[in-house]
Formats: sequence, C-alpha cells, structure tokens
Amino acid sequence: MDLRKLKTLIDLVAESDIAELEVTEGESKVRIVKSSAIPQNQMMMMPQQGVQHYAAPAQHAPAPAAAPAPAVAAEPTGHVVKSPMVGTFYRSSAPGAAAFVEVGQNVKEGDTLCIIEAMKLLNEIDADATGVVTKILVENGQPVEFGQPLFIIG
Repeated sequence: MDLRKLKTLIDLVAESDIAELEVTEGESKVRIVKSSAIPQNQMMMMPQQGVQHYAAPAQHAPAPAAAPAPAVAAEPTGHVVKSPMVGTFYRSSAPGAAAFVEVGQNVKEGDTLCIIEAMKLLNEIDADATGVVTKILVENGQPVEFGQPLFIIG
C-alpha cells in the first residue's frame, strides 16, 4: 500500500469518531487503531498497578511506626502536603540538579517543593503553607497516588 494512502487513512481515523479501521488491498492488510482509544486506557491501568505495588510496601512500613504515639503526634505538629495527582515524584528539575527543598529548609506558600510527572507532563507542586520542611515522605523517582502525603511542613 502506498505511503500517501496510509497517511490519508491515518488522518481520516484521527479526525473521525472511529476507534479502529482495517483495510485490505490485494495481499496488503492495514489495521489502524486510534491511539487515544486504547493505549491511554492501558497506560492508565499500568501506572495504577505499579503504584499499588510500590505503595503497598510503603504503607506497610509506616503502619508500625504509626502505632506508637510519637508518629501520631508528628502529623498534627505539621501541615501535610499531599499529591494532587497520580504520577512519578521528583525532588529536582533534572537528574543531578539540586533538590527543590531539603529537610529543615524554610519555605513560603507558593515555593516549588517537587515535580510530579504525569503522562509526560512535568507538574510543579507548590507549598500551600509557610514553614519549615520537617519531613520528606517520598523517595525520588517513586510513583505516587492522588492524595498521598509528600511533605510535612512545620
């Protein structure tokens, strides 16, 4: 099949509500599947599964620490910054660059704390309170879930 015909077919599928098109021409057979219909669903499922696998050990580790009174007391003494989305947590803007914040650093409301990458978009997460970063709860490069605690600001 001619490359121009293929391009035209791809454009037609992209511009229409059709999710999938299969064309047979002689011995050639072409199947075009709209990328927004199937791979996004698969990509959404894969990070969720990965997050669940990574989050489960992380939740089991703090659970014993949450049982003693000092860990329970640590949460009320500071403001918890939670993840606004599912994605991958990064402490710096690029590999090898300095982290946005460190434990013990003063931050003001609006200061960038980290980046969460979601679907190849880098989203800066800003502090929503003024204070001192008392704890960083997520490791660099770790998947995070919506609502997962990231930082504690005292």
